[in-house]
Amino acid sequence: MTGRPGPTTRVRVRRLTGATAGDRRDDLATEEPLEIRLASPDGTRRTVAITMRTPGHDFELAAGFLHGEGLATPDGIAAIGYCADEDVPPEARYNTVTVRLRGPVPDLPSLDRHFLTSSACGVCGSAGLDALRDRCRPLPPGPVTLTPEVLYGLPDRLREAQGVFGKTGGLHAAGLFTAEGELVAVREDVGRHNAVDKVLGWSALSGGLPLDRHVLMVSGRTSYEIMQKALAAGVPVVCAVSAPSSLAVDLAREFGMTLVGFLRGERCNVYAGFDRVRSVVE
Repeated sequence: MTGRPGPTTRVRVRRLTGATAGDRRDDLATEEPLEIRLASPDGTRRTVAITMRTPGHDFELAAGFLHGEGLATPDGIAAIGYCADEDVPPEARYNTVTVRLRGPVPDLPSLDRHFLTSSACGVCGSAGLDALRDRCRPLPPGPVTLTPEVLYGLPDRLREAQGVFGKTGGLHAAGLFTAEGELVAVREDVGRHNAVDKVLGWSALSGGLPLDRHVLMVSGRTSYEIMQKALAAGVPVVCAVSAPSSLAVDLAREFGMTLVGFLRGERCNVYAGFDRVRSVVE
């Protein structure tokens, strides 16, 4: 691919309906690699992540990933751009992002192994709860509370905002909402972790952190990695249409977060932080 990849790719398919076959065009969600590099003022350059993603909002993805992993804060980023290094061939230029830091490249053990992520599993070998305790603190009770009516409306509002999903049917989404259920921002990607990085990266680059008055809604299941990213951004409430993992629940309970799963129709499970749900009849 020599040009800039887009979020969708058009292909020819044969559709089978009953016993009849016919040719037609179909739009697929594009999946391309993205290499994230760090560069310091002294000329040091290091690759910290290679992720399979849907092209679009790549700078937000990089900023969200770096903030979620504790590698760079928004204030520590001087600039983000597509890579023009000599070792990057022209056809890969829009699949490589360089994040220029104001200070040195962090000397962390995690950089010795590089992060290899995929659209399916998120960060492989991500740090456990012990490492997370070193850089994050439990969230205070804060001002965010939600009614059941607001919760029940989030999945439909997220789905309505998924423009690329409507064309392809093959993307995850992550949306930021107010406590009143108003959509603030939504991002899509073949990887649910990437969608979260994009929407949190958008907030980081626009000076919106911490997100202590917001709710994060995701279209798939909730993993430890997603909760880790939300915690780093200060998000007190995370909701999902599917199940959480056991470690996601452990993280939510230890760090004072509200975690809602199986949010479908007018029912859901609240796995942690039920005190943020109000107007409920026991």
